Amino acid sequence: MSKVITRKNGAIAEIIISNPEKMNAMTMDMWHAIPGALQEFDKDPEVRVIVISGDGEKAFISGADITQFDNLRGTEDAQAQYNACVSAAYAAPIICSKPVIASIRGYCFGGGLGFASSCDVRICAEDAQFRMPAARLGLGYDPIGVKRFMDILGASNTADIFFSARRFDAHNALHMGFVSQVHPVGELRAKTMAYAQMVSENAPLTMAAAKFAIRQALLDSPEKDLTTARAMVKECYSSEDYKEGRNAFAQKRTPVFKGV
Repeated sequence: MSKVITRKNGAIAEIIISNPEKMNAMTMDMWHAIPGALQEFDKDPEVRVIVISGDGEKAFISGADITQFDNLRGTEDAQAQYNACVSAAYAAPIICSKPVIASIRGYCFGGGLGFASSCDVRICAEDAQFRMPAARLGLGYDPIGVKRFMDILGASNTADIFFSARRFDAHNALHMGFVSQVHPVGELRAKTMAYAQMVSENAPLTMAAAKFAIRQALLDSPEKDLTTARAMVKECYSSEDYKEGRNAFAQKRTPVFKGV
């Protein structure tokens, strides 16, 4: 059964893409569930960081469920509705104020690659395989999505993966800058969770301000909201967490941040 699973362990929330019989291929219902899941965790004051992974050992997301193509993408109107649903799912990790980490094992193709590009940090196992097969399927790719890849990979690497539709492995992804860490398969979850734990212990207001500033830096100039970005920085300096950070540093202890 295809579904999106959510769970929480203290400050770390998890979203698990589950359709293991089809290599975690995404149905429209699964795409539709992602924004709501992220919004719920974004509103939860206990959650500091969100980890997204695929169910099982074979895939993060292998792409869209092609069995739904004729029914859900067979006409221009149906395709427009499907694209809007997928675009909302892609936007959800970007809009989320908290760090979102993609933990990638196995196949990360098509829609999975696009969704991973929307996450803040990507960590993968050595068995990860990546591919953008749009040119093999005759699909047009939204310019906003292409820009996301360019922001991560640069123009030449983006052209390469779109023009060739080739598979590339974990170490190639690391070399191109698509992922920031590569780990042995058996260590991926432990390493991802250790990283998430480290992130969760940091000041929430600072991380939110940094994420917002990064987002503004990637926007075209007329769309930038530097006023809000600077207000968020100012909020950090006036927060109790800033006092706690200074005191903890002076006392040589681990700070305990509360997000206020």
